[in-house]
Amino acid sequence: MKKSKKAKLLAVFATLSLALAACSSDQSSTQEKPAGDKTKTASEQKVKLVYARGKDVTKGTEKMVEAFEASHPNIDIEFREMPSDTGKQHDAYITAFNAKSSEIDVIDMDVIWPAEFAQAGYVLPLDRFIQQDGIDLNEYNQGALGAAQFNGKQWALPKFVDAGLLYYRKDLVKADEVPKTWDELLAKAKEKKGQGNTKFGYVFQSKQYEGLVCNAVEFVASYGGAFIDKNGNVAVNSPEAIKGLKKLVEVAKSDVVPGNVTTFTEVESDQAFIEGQTVFLRNWPYEYASANDKDKSKIVGQVGVAPLPAGDKGSAAALGGWMAGINKYSKHPKESWEFLKFMAGAEGQKIDAIYGGHAPTITKLYQDQEILQANPTFADKGFVDGLSAAVSRPVAPNYPEISEIIQINISKAIAGEQTVEQAAQNMEKEMKAALNK
Repeated sequence: MKKSKKAKLLAVFATLSLALAACSSDQSSTQEKPAGDKTKTASEQKVKLVYARGKDVTKGTEKMVEAFEASHPNIDIEFREMPSDTGKQHDAYITAFNAKSSEIDVIDMDVIWPAEFAQAGYVLPLDRFIQQDGIDLNEYNQGALGAAQFNGKQWALPKFVDAGLLYYRKDLVKADEVPKTWDELLAKAKEKKGQGNTKFGYVFQSKQYEGLVCNAVEFVASYGGAFIDKNGNVAVNSPEAIKGLKKLVEVAKSDVVPGNVTTFTEVESDQAFIEGQTVFLRNWPYEYASANDKDKSKIVGQVGVAPLPAGDKGSAAALGGWMAGINKYSKHPKESWEFLKFMAGAEGQKIDAIYGGHAPTITKLYQDQEILQANPTFADKGFVDGLSAAVSRPVAPNYPEISEIIQINISKAIAGEQTVEQAAQNMEKEMKAALNK
């Protein structure tokens, strides 16, 4: 009897075991993807990033995005074209970020925006990404890199660089006659003015606008001065800065420049050079191509390029160009960093240099033969040396206000409405008030 009960109990346990096993088997089978099921795991799902920048009339952006997507199959890039007017582009970003919008992930920034965007909390600091991936920042043009540094952090990486350069007529100026200092420029411009049917010795941008700030930065930095130093302190009322500003005013009032030079922007400067009216010119890297355009230029094949003249402390060129940063409110910061890292890295910059014609910020790329074949100007020592002398404009979270202070006071000094010393004192007072708001 006892044996019979034991047998029955064993039979019950066996049945329960089979049932449990069956349940387990059924549950497992429901979790497995049936044949042909294309559902992706979280790690396999694609992420879409929205990348915003101004209009690109070249194929640089298109080619760069294609290359990135090919090497990162789990990330799709949607290119969002912003207004070509940088002011309108800036305002569009401000509107979106003030609303804490996550619609845009990665943005291009003008070199004068990073401090403002960092102060406002619009962009992510990149330091932890840079450190974890071992990015060597020494490979970058240091002037371009520094323009994206604020409060000890890196807020963007530079994509391409512009810098002020000295252009000259090779048919009028021999290689050993290219001026090395501002005083030599004034002397040589006076000597050569009138030769080859030229009207002017030198042309630069001195209208009351952003271009005047760029030229002022170059003069001041070449004499060892600064408008705002690396620590964020107003430094314009210093002997070095005053000496640089005095040289700028001396050039602007000299007889080697057009009598209406205070109306000159890049457009008028370029026109004067390509029409053969001036011996020397200060302008940006695009000038080389413009002056060698057979459809419009009278000086094709006679264009020389060199670093800007030096002051007491060497040559300095105002930094221009664009950078890439990550929207603080992006829902995909890791993937955004992958895209930014590629775009601002050697591979992305090479693609942009070849197809977009932009000057790289990674210095070793100027030895890349494919880039040099596409852009012979990049092989010119004067061009490369000029870019290496790049210095950033004043780094301030309210840069537009600082720029306006500089423009107004220097314009008054050129017009003789105040001395350079008075201009420096006024700028010091007004800048401190603006920064302490």
